[in-house]
Amino acid sequence: MINVTGLTKVYGTNKAIENLTFNAEKGEILGFLGPNGAGKTTTMRVLTGFLPPTSGKVTIGGFDIIEESIKARRLIGYLPETVPLYPDVRVAEYLKFMADLHHVSDVDKKVDLILAKVGMQERSNSFIHKLSKGMRQRVGLAQALIHDPQVLILDEPTIGLDPAQIKEVRDIIKEIGQNHTVLLSTHILSEAQQICDRVLIINKGHIVAEDSPEHLQNRLSGARRVTISSPGNAQEAVELLRLKLDYSHPVIIDENTLQFENHPDQDLRSDVIRLLVKNNIEFSEIFSESINLEEIFLQLTREESSTLPQVSNVTTLPVEKE
Repeated sequence: MINVTGLTKVYGTNKAIENLTFNAEKGEILGFLGPNGAGKTTTMRVLTGFLPPTSGKVTIGGFDIIEESIKARRLIGYLPETVPLYPDVRVAEYLKFMADLHHVSDVDKKVDLILAKVGMQERSNSFIHKLSKGMRQRVGLAQALIHDPQVLILDEPTIGLDPAQIKEVRDIIKEIGQNHTVLLSTHILSEAQQICDRVLIINKGHIVAEDSPEHLQNRLSGARRVTISSPGNAQEAVELLRLKLDYSHPVIIDENTLQFENHPDQDLRSDVIRLLVKNNIEFSEIFSESINLEEIFLQLTREESSTLPQVSNVTTLPVEKE
Protein backbone atom coordinates (compact mmCIF):
# COMPACT_ATOMS: atom_id res chain seq x y z
CA MET A 1 0.00 0.00 0.00
CA ILE A 2 2.90 2.39 0.74
CA ASN A 3 5.81 2.41 -1.69
CA VAL A 4 8.67 4.86 -1.26
CA THR A 5 11.61 5.05 -3.66
CA GLY A 6 14.62 7.35 -3.37
CA LEU A 7 12.76 9.89 -1.25
CA THR A 8 14.72 13.08 -0.52
CA LYS A 9 13.63 16.34 1.09
CA VAL A 10 15.97 19.33 1.20
CA TYR A 11 15.47 22.56 3.15
CA GLY A 12 17.98 25.04 1.77
CA THR A 13 21.31 23.26 2.24
CA ASN A 14 19.95 20.82 4.81
CA LYS A 15 18.90 17.33 3.72
CA ALA A 16 16.19 16.34 6.17
CA ILE A 17 15.85 12.92 4.52
CA GLU A 18 17.92 11.41 1.74
CA ASN A 19 17.25 8.51 -0.62
CA LEU A 20 14.75 6.65 1.57
CA THR A 21 13.36 3.47 0.03
CA PHE A 22 10.86 1.22 1.80
CA ASN A 23 7.34 -0.22 1.56
CA ALA A 24 4.49 -1.36 3.80
CA GLU A 25 1.71 -3.77 2.91
CA LYS A 26 -1.90 -4.23 4.02
CA GLY A 27 -2.17 -5.81 7.44
CA GLU A 28 1.34 -4.69 8.40
CA ILE A 29 2.36 -2.33 11.17
CA LEU A 30 5.65 -0.73 10.18
CA GLY A 31 7.58 0.99 12.95
CA PHE A 32 9.50 4.11 11.98
CA LEU A 33 12.11 4.73 14.66
CA GLY A 34 14.55 7.57 15.11
CA PRO A 35 15.63 10.32 17.50
CA ASN A 36 14.21 13.81 17.38
CA GLY A 37 15.40 15.47 14.18
CA ALA A 38 16.10 12.18 12.39
CA GLY A 39 13.57 12.88 9.64
CA LYS A 40 10.52 10.89 10.79
CA THR A 41 8.02 13.74 10.79
CA THR A 42 9.35 15.13 7.50
CA THR A 43 8.89 11.71 5.90
CA MET A 44 5.34 11.43 7.18
CA ARG A 45 4.46 14.91 5.94
CA VAL A 46 5.72 13.98 2.49
CA LEU A 47 3.80 10.68 2.56
CA THR A 48 0.57 12.46 3.45
CA GLY A 49 0.97 15.09 0.72
CA PHE A 50 1.52 17.91 3.21
CA LEU A 51 5.03 18.55 1.85
CA PRO A 52 6.33 17.95 -1.68
CA PRO A 53 9.49 15.85 -1.97
CA THR A 54 12.63 17.34 -3.45
CA SER A 55 13.13 14.09 -5.35
CA GLY A 56 12.01 10.49 -5.26
CA LYS A 57 8.60 8.89 -5.53
CA VAL A 58 5.81 7.98 -3.11
CA THR A 59 2.72 5.97 -4.02
CA ILE A 60 -0.22 5.19 -1.74
CA GLY A 61 -2.37 2.34 -2.97
CA GLY A 62 -0.78 2.76 -6.39
CA PHE A 63 -1.50 6.53 -6.60
CA ASP A 64 1.40 8.96 -6.86
CA ILE A 65 1.25 11.38 -3.92
CA ILE A 66 2.14 14.31 -6.19
CA GLU A 67 0.57 13.53 -9.56
CA GLU A 68 -2.56 11.90 -8.09
CA SER A 69 -2.60 13.69 -4.76
CA ILE A 70 -6.36 13.72 -4.10
CA LYS A 71 -6.78 10.01 -4.87
CA ALA A 72 -3.78 9.12 -2.72
CA ARG A 73 -4.83 11.27 0.24
CA ARG A 74 -8.32 9.76 0.26
CA LEU A 75 -6.67 6.48 1.23
CA ILE A 76 -4.78 8.00 4.19
CA GLY A 77 -5.74 8.53 7.80
CA TYR A 78 -3.21 10.78 9.55
CA LEU A 79 -2.59 11.37 13.24
CA PRO A 80 0.10 14.07 13.58
CA GLU A 81 2.16 14.46 16.74
CA THR A 82 -0.05 17.38 17.79
CA VAL A 83 -3.61 16.06 17.58
CA PRO A 84 -5.86 18.44 15.56
CA LEU A 85 -8.75 18.81 17.99
CA TYR A 86 -11.23 21.59 18.76
CA PRO A 87 -11.34 21.80 22.58
CA ASP A 88 -14.76 23.47 22.89
CA VAL A 89 -16.56 20.88 20.77
CA ARG A 90 -18.14 17.64 21.96
CA VAL A 91 -16.46 14.39 20.83
CA ALA A 92 -19.32 13.17 18.63
CA GLU A 93 -19.82 16.61 17.06
CA TYR A 94 -16.14 16.82 16.20
CA LEU A 95 -16.15 13.38 14.57
CA LYS A 96 -19.29 14.22 12.58
CA PHE A 97 -17.56 17.36 11.33
CA MET A 98 -14.51 15.34 10.26
CA ALA A 99 -16.74 12.74 8.61
CA ASP A 100 -18.47 15.48 6.58
CA LEU A 101 -15.07 16.78 5.42
CA HIS A 102 -14.33 13.30 4.09
CA HIS A 103 -17.78 13.01 2.45
CA VAL A 104 -18.63 9.96 4.57
CA SER A 105 -22.11 8.56 4.00
CA ASP A 106 -24.39 7.65 6.93
CA VAL A 107 -22.36 9.85 9.27
CA ASP A 108 -24.20 9.04 12.51
CA LYS A 109 -23.74 5.30 12.08
CA LYS A 110 -20.09 5.72 11.14
CA VAL A 111 -19.38 7.90 14.17
CA ASP A 112 -20.98 5.32 16.46
CA LEU A 113 -18.84 2.55 14.95
CA ILE A 114 -15.63 4.52 15.32
CA LEU A 115 -16.43 5.53 18.89
CA ALA A 116 -16.91 1.84 19.69
CA LYS A 117 -13.62 0.94 17.99
CA VAL A 118 -11.63 3.39 20.13
CA GLY A 119 -13.66 2.76 23.29
CA MET A 120 -15.18 6.24 23.54
CA GLN A 121 -18.93 5.56 23.45
CA GLU A 122 -19.47 6.76 27.01
CA ARG A 123 -17.61 10.00 26.32
CA SER A 124 -19.31 10.91 23.04
CA ASN A 125 -21.04 13.94 24.59
CA SER A 126 -18.01 15.14 26.55
CA PHE A 127 -16.29 18.36 25.61
CA ILE A 128 -12.83 17.60 24.22
CA HIS A 129 -11.08 20.01 26.61
CA LYS A 130 -12.39 17.95 29.55
CA LEU A 131 -10.77 14.74 28.31
CA SER A 132 -7.49 13.32 29.58
CA LYS A 133 -4.58 13.28 27.15
CA GLY A 134 -5.06 9.56 26.62
CA MET A 135 -8.71 10.11 25.73
CA ARG A 136 -7.75 12.92 23.36
CA GLN A 137 -5.34 10.55 21.64
CA ARG A 138 -8.25 8.16 21.15
CA VAL A 139 -10.28 10.94 19.58
CA GLY A 140 -7.31 11.69 17.33
CA LEU A 141 -7.24 8.06 16.24
CA ALA A 142 -10.99 8.18 15.65
CA GLN A 143 -10.70 11.19 13.32
CA ALA A 144 -7.92 9.42 11.41
CA LEU A 145 -10.18 6.37 10.98
CA ILE A 146 -13.50 8.08 10.33
CA HIS A 147 -13.35 7.66 6.55
CA ASP A 148 -12.11 4.05 6.75
CA PRO A 149 -8.70 4.71 5.18
CA GLN A 150 -6.57 1.91 3.81
CA VAL A 151 -3.39 3.50 5.18
CA LEU A 152 -2.97 4.89 8.69
CA ILE A 153 0.01 7.14 9.45
CA LEU A 154 0.63 7.83 13.13
CA ASP A 155 3.28 10.26 14.35
CA GLU A 156 4.33 9.51 17.95
CA PRO A 157 0.82 8.40 18.99
CA THR A 158 1.79 7.57 22.59
CA ILE A 159 4.01 10.56 23.39
CA GLY A 160 3.24 12.15 26.74
CA LEU A 161 0.89 9.40 27.92
CA ASP A 162 1.13 7.53 31.20
CA PRO A 163 1.80 3.74 31.14
CA ALA A 164 -1.88 2.78 31.35
CA GLN A 165 -2.83 5.15 28.53
CA ILE A 166 0.09 3.92 26.41
CA LYS A 167 -1.13 0.34 26.72
CA GLU A 168 -4.66 1.35 25.75
CA VAL A 169 -3.50 3.19 22.63
CA ARG A 170 -1.12 0.37 21.66
CA ASP A 171 -3.93 -2.19 21.93
CA ILE A 172 -6.11 -0.07 19.64
CA ILE A 173 -3.29 0.26 17.09
CA LYS A 174 -2.66 -3.50 17.08
CA GLU A 175 -6.33 -4.14 16.40
CA ILE A 176 -6.42 -1.55 13.62
CA GLY A 177 -3.27 -3.01 12.09
CA GLN A 178 -4.98 -6.30 11.35
CA ASN A 179 -6.91 -4.76 8.46
CA HIS A 180 -4.99 -1.60 7.61
CA THR A 181 -1.50 -0.58 6.59
CA VAL A 182 -0.04 1.28 9.57
CA LEU A 183 3.10 3.41 9.59
CA LEU A 184 3.92 4.18 13.20
CA SER A 185 6.54 6.75 14.16
CA THR A 186 8.19 6.39 17.55
CA HIS A 187 11.53 6.85 19.28
CA ILE A 188 10.85 4.04 21.77
CA LEU A 189 12.35 0.70 20.73
CA SER A 190 10.27 -1.32 23.19
CA GLU A 191 7.08 0.11 21.69
CA ALA A 192 8.08 -1.01 18.21
CA GLN A 193 8.98 -4.46 19.53
CA GLN A 194 5.56 -4.86 21.12
CA ILE A 195 3.29 -3.79 18.28
CA CYS A 196 5.20 -3.65 14.97
CA ASP A 197 5.66 -6.37 12.38
CA ARG A 198 8.74 -4.67 10.98
CA VAL A 199 10.89 -1.71 11.96
CA LEU A 200 12.92 0.89 10.10
CA ILE A 201 15.49 2.80 12.12
CA ILE A 202 16.31 6.22 10.68
CA ASN A 203 19.14 8.55 11.68
CA LYS A 204 20.06 11.89 10.09
CA GLY A 205 17.67 11.23 7.23
CA HIS A 206 19.04 7.78 6.35
CA ILE A 207 17.72 4.29 7.08
CA VAL A 208 20.38 2.56 9.21
CA ALA A 209 18.55 -0.71 9.92
CA GLU A 210 15.50 -2.61 8.68
CA ASP A 211 14.12 -5.90 9.94
CA SER A 212 11.36 -7.49 11.97
CA PRO A 213 11.75 -6.91 15.72
CA GLU A 214 12.11 -10.67 16.24
CA HIS A 215 14.83 -11.10 13.63
CA LEU A 216 16.65 -8.02 14.84
CA GLN A 217 16.62 -9.36 18.38
CA ASN A 218 17.56 -12.90 17.40
CA ARG A 219 20.40 -11.75 15.19
CA LEU A 220 21.90 -9.57 17.88
CA SER A 221 21.09 -11.37 21.11
CA GLY A 222 23.67 -14.11 20.51
CA ALA A 223 26.33 -11.83 19.11
CA ARG A 224 29.20 -10.89 21.40
CA ARG A 225 32.00 -8.40 21.37
CA VAL A 226 35.49 -9.58 22.31
CA THR A 227 37.83 -7.02 23.88
CA ILE A 228 41.57 -7.57 24.13
CA SER A 229 43.87 -5.50 26.32
CA SER A 230 47.33 -5.48 24.76
CA PRO A 231 49.34 -2.58 26.27
CA GLY A 232 51.21 -0.76 23.55
CA ASN A 233 50.56 -3.52 21.01
CA ALA A 234 46.99 -2.91 19.85
CA GLN A 235 47.95 -1.77 16.35
CA GLU A 236 50.25 -4.73 15.83
CA ALA A 237 47.61 -7.14 17.11
CA VAL A 238 44.94 -5.70 14.81
CA GLU A 239 47.19 -6.01 11.75
CA LEU A 240 47.93 -9.63 12.64
CA LEU A 241 44.29 -10.55 13.15
CA ARG A 242 43.23 -8.83 9.93
CA LEU A 243 45.87 -10.81 8.07
CA LYS A 244 45.24 -14.19 9.67
CA LEU A 245 41.59 -13.95 10.74
CA ASP A 246 40.16 -11.52 8.23
CA TYR A 247 36.59 -12.50 9.17
CA SER A 248 37.02 -11.14 12.73
CA HIS A 249 37.06 -7.46 11.58
CA PRO A 250 39.08 -6.12 14.55
CA VAL A 251 39.16 -2.41 15.29
CA ILE A 252 41.38 -0.30 17.55
CA ILE A 253 39.73 1.37 20.51
CA ASP A 254 42.97 2.98 21.75
CA GLU A 255 46.67 2.14 21.71
CA ASN A 256 46.13 -0.53 24.34
CA THR A 257 42.77 -2.02 23.36
CA LEU A 258 41.16 -3.70 20.36
CA GLN A 259 37.75 -5.26 19.76
CA PHE A 260 35.98 -7.53 17.30
CA GLU A 261 32.55 -9.09 16.94
CA ASN A 262 32.14 -12.75 17.75
CA HIS A 263 29.33 -14.30 15.68
CA PRO A 264 26.80 -16.32 17.72
CA ASP A 265 27.80 -19.63 16.11
CA GLN A 266 31.56 -19.27 16.56
CA ASP A 267 34.04 -18.39 19.30
CA LEU A 268 37.25 -16.90 17.95
CA ARG A 269 38.96 -16.31 21.29
CA SER A 270 41.03 -19.51 21.22
CA ASP A 271 42.29 -18.78 17.70
CA VAL A 272 43.11 -15.22 18.67
CA ILE A 273 45.03 -16.25 21.78
CA ARG A 274 47.11 -18.79 19.82
CA LEU A 275 47.97 -16.21 17.19
CA LEU A 276 49.00 -13.60 19.72
CA VAL A 277 51.18 -16.05 21.65
CA LYS A 278 52.76 -17.48 18.50
CA ASN A 279 53.70 -13.99 17.30
CA ASN A 280 54.97 -12.83 20.70
CA ILE A 281 52.33 -10.14 21.09
CA GLU A 282 51.70 -9.61 24.76
CA PHE A 283 48.19 -9.16 26.09
CA SER A 284 46.91 -8.78 29.64
CA GLU A 285 43.21 -9.52 29.27
CA ILE A 286 40.66 -10.94 26.86
CA PHE A 287 36.97 -11.02 27.65
CA SER A 288 33.64 -11.44 25.88
CA GLU A 289 30.61 -9.16 26.25
CA SER A 290 26.97 -9.74 25.35
CA ILE A 291 25.05 -7.18 23.34
CA ASN A 292 22.48 -5.15 25.24
CA LEU A 293 19.32 -5.10 23.16
CA GLU A 294 17.91 -2.18 25.10
CA GLU A 295 20.63 -0.02 23.53
CA ILE A 296 20.01 -0.99 19.90
CA PHE A 297 18.21 2.18 19.04
CA LEU A 298 20.63 4.45 20.91
CA GLN A 299 23.75 3.01 19.30
CA LEU A 300 22.36 2.96 15.79
CA THR A 301 21.60 6.65 16.06
CA ARG A 302 24.84 7.85 17.62
CA GLU A 303 27.34 10.06 15.83
CA GLU A 304 30.11 7.49 15.98
CA SER A 305 28.02 4.44 15.01
CA SER A 306 29.38 4.39 11.45
CA THR A 307 32.91 3.81 12.79
CA LEU A 308 32.08 0.61 14.66
CA PRO A 309 32.24 -2.98 13.37
CA GLN A 310 29.09 -4.74 12.21
CA VAL A 311 26.88 -7.72 13.03
CA SER A 312 25.20 -8.83 9.79
CA ASN A 313 23.77 -5.66 8.26
CA VAL A 314 23.20 -3.87 11.55
CA THR A 315 25.69 -1.53 13.20
CA THR A 316 27.46 -2.93 16.26
CA LEU A 317 25.67 -2.23 19.51
CA PRO A 318 26.81 -1.27 23.00
CA VAL A 319 27.38 -4.09 25.42
CA GLU A 320 27.25 -5.11 29.04
CA LYS A 321 30.30 -6.87 30.39
CA GLU A 322 29.69 -10.26 31.91
